[in-house]
Amino acid sequence: MFGNLGDMMGMMGKMKEIQSRMKTAQDSLSTLSATGESGAGMVRATVNGQKQLTSLVIDPDLVKSGDDREMLQDLVVAATNKAMENIEPIIKAHLQQATEGLLPNIPGLDLGSMMG
Repeated sequence: MFGNLGDMMGMMGKMKEIQSRMKTAQDSLSTLSATGESGAGMVRATVNGQKQLTSLVIDPDLVKSGDDREMLQDLVVAATNKAMENIEPIIKAHLQQATEGLLPNIPGLDLGSMMG
């Protein structure tokens, strides 16, 4: 009986450590970044690990014409969406590294979804 209690206490300690590491990992997501481009690099969007747009660079030639506002808007959306796609694997790797050795490798366990 005491063996089970000891196992339970050990597991609780591990959960606290996992929570602590996940909190630290969450707090440092803002230091991660990924960039997406569209229009052959004429629009570049950079996002952080908290999925916030941190930089938007638009080639000056795109702004000069003024005629193609819709195209510019589409390019901005495309670049931002690409940056969001690019940050996903970086976030996942960051969170896996934060809990390395604490959790068993469970297929289908997505730590990113635990982050909200």
